[in-house]
Amino acid sequence: MSLAPIDLMVIGLYLFASLFIGFWVSRKASKNIQSYFLGGNKLPWYYLGLSNASGQFDISGTMWMVYLLFIYGLKSIYIPWLWPAFNQIFLMVFLSIWLRRSGVMTGAAWIRFRFGEGRGAELSHLVIVGFALLVVLGYLAYGFVGIGKFAAAFMPWQLSADPHNNEIFYGLILTAITAVYVVKGGMFGVVLTEVMQFVIMTVACIAIGVIAMYQVSPDMLRAAVPEGWFSMGFGHTLDLDWSGILDSANQRIVDDGWSLFSVFFMLVLLKGILQSMAGPAPNYDMQRILSARTPVEAAKMSWLVNLVLLFPRYMMITGLTILALVFFVDDLRAMGEGVDFEQILPFALANYVPAGLLGLVVAGLLATFMSTFAATTNSAPAYVVNDIYKRYFNKDADEKTYVRMSYLVSITFVILGTGIGLFAPSLNSIILWIVSALYGGYTAANILKWYWWRMNGFGYFYGMLAGLLAAIPMMFTDISPLYAFPGMFALCLTASVAGSLLTEADDMETLKTFYFKTRPWGFWKPIHQALLVEHPELKRNTDCKRDLFNCAIGLVWHTALTAAPIFMVIQRWTEFSIAMCVIALTSYLLWKNWYRLMRDDPDAEMGEQIKKPEQGSGQSPVAAAG
Repeated sequence: MSLAPIDLMVIGLYLFASLFIGFWVSRKASKNIQSYFLGGNKLPWYYLGLSNASGQFDISGTMWMVYLLFIYGLKSIYIPWLWPAFNQIFLMVFLSIWLRRSGVMTGAAWIRFRFGEGRGAELSHLVIVGFALLVVLGYLAYGFVGIGKFAAAFMPWQLSADPHNNEIFYGLILTAITAVYVVKGGMFGVVLTEVMQFVIMTVACIAIGVIAMYQVSPDMLRAAVPEGWFSMGFGHTLDLDWSGILDSANQRIVDDGWSLFSVFFMLVLLKGILQSMAGPAPNYDMQRILSARTPVEAAKMSWLVNLVLLFPRYMMITGLTILALVFFVDDLRAMGEGVDFEQILPFALANYVPAGLLGLVVAGLLATFMSTFAATTNSAPAYVVNDIYKRYFNKDADEKTYVRMSYLVSITFVILGTGIGLFAPSLNSIILWIVSALYGGYTAANILKWYWWRMNGFGYFYGMLAGLLAAIPMMFTDISPLYAFPGMFALCLTASVAGSLLTEADDMETLKTFYFKTRPWGFWKPIHQALLVEHPELKRNTDCKRDLFNCAIGLVWHTALTAAPIFMVIQRWTEFSIAMCVIALTSYLLWKNWYRLMRDDPDAEMGEQIKKPEQGSGQSPVAAAG
């Protein structure tokens, strides 16, 4: 597979534009670390939303989702709940607002806002920094593997006779280019570049979907797939039999371990809801929320991510999948037991997208890699510099020193993540470990931190530590992280509760400051009563039932947004019409019960502002609480 000169020119222009933006905004980004990590909290919510959508539209994930739709058909809509894909619903409904009210810079700084400055808070701070950096390394390795596979299939220069080494070389080259612009530009560079990338990516997605609709008729597709492929419904088992069509697909289903699909569905739904309730992991998603200008804008940003990401992305995924189902199955059969389903995406592109447009599509997919890689890389120095170097080693350095340290940390993590990617067996193995094992261990402690006042720094530390100690060995065993999730959750929940109850509660002033500013619902009665002494007019948050109702409606909305483009590209017009009606109905319900009722200040509805604890410019709520 090779690209025409016009395609190479389009890709070259795109890479040049990305580097130019990174250097162009570097002066603005390097004013101080607030500008470098959060864009100075001056970026509009719609820019952040497009940037976040672009950052989540990664090439490795797209290759994985093409494989899922190819093998599992319409039932594959539920498999990305492993992430969970619908966590943006919980963020947009209430968690983004709660998180942005903190006014902090990183997830680790938020931990200090929640738990204060005692010994337990110090331990919690260190464990969340460790978790965040482990997530960064995992995602960098994941991105490196995906881009190497993709680029080696298209680039005209064979840098090695060994195909695997060729993937490594191209991965290294594109990783280096991406690192340059993100290191120089900080959050400004990441967001501005990703808005450009989103435009390119959307054009590419629509083009691939339209091409596939013209190339593959409904009858051709029906003849290429097993019975049940078109159905979103399922029984106790998956009931998809590829025998006689692609026998290796049956073995892949067995290897994935999802044959008992009702059990799989219930597990991913339970795990997805719990992880979504825990709030965002300390990664690029959290950084976008903290970068928003106001809490309501943070919620709008999370809403926009769903709207602009799902439809175009699944047009591309479906288009590539049906082209491969109809035209690539013979090649997959010829691979025998060593079939590589991750080659479906480059095959479909190389053979069915015309010259010129192919360059734009490849540039769009390179953009998806660069978006995710850039956003992930930007989050690493935020933790190392702000939460370790500045806090423990050099509190009084000038801002230029912190920015230069950020450059060094970014480069270091790119090198480490790339090194891990060199030894990763497959995309699937990295994805499953990150979303099921690593995030599984994160869930229990991070649910309790929002909804239970007695959860203290020690409880958080022991819960997170139990999760990390359980997750890391799963990288080296055959234990399914998904099926291990209930046991892991129970272990971490026990460690968190025991660690909290066997140690003293956190400082009351810290808890009062957190509750006063964030105003979560949950088990906060003692803190609310303590604040009533100072603020008799204080009202508690009574939105729990409404928020959870909106989350349930949002989950249906999210699923319909995923299904609609698939039905459109495979030309199932009745199902497409039903999905669009569901989108319209759920959109109305969300507008009525969520969008109209959002507010920045938790006391805004009372007609007068309750005086907040005084905070100076840039001072954390914890510091204000003393």
